[in-house]
Amino acid sequence: MSDRTTCYENLEQPQKRGRATEAIVRAAFAVRDIPVLVPTADEPYDLVVEVGGQFHRIQCKTAYRKSEGTVAFGTIATRRGDDYGREDYRGRAEYFAVYDPVTDNRYLVPVSDTADGKMEIRFREPNNGRRAGINWAEDYLLEERLADLRRPR
Repeated sequence: MSDRTTCYENLEQPQKRGRATEAIVRAAFAVRDIPVLVPTADEPYDLVVEVGGQFHRIQCKTAYRKSEGTVAFGTIATRRGDDYGREDYRGRAEYFAVYDPVTDNRYLVPVSDTADGKMEIRFREPNNGRRAGINWAEDYLLEERLADLRRPR
């Protein structure tokens, strides 16, 4: 297991893992010369990026191993305390920026591509040979999605 993975496992509180993921995602945009804005209040998104002359709200998520060849991430927000509830991000963010600490990959996933609850991203062929209906990792890699966003519309 890599040092990176061990470091993430040592962050026992989900909030600490979330903050680490946000920092890694912000850095991924910054080294690509993409302006990053961070809200000063509690918003349903973690940051805003400007790509291709447009602003995009981003919710950062940490991926976890779902099964051999896949990672998954949660696609809903959970409010704690007296106003407990679960909400999806539709209309509240345009993208999930997903960080996988095992592979060090970063993904940019349109919220509109996700299901309620969680999304799985496959980076290895399934044993059953199935290809239909699979969210392939290469389709969501940060570089690929940024290239799409930079194209004139």
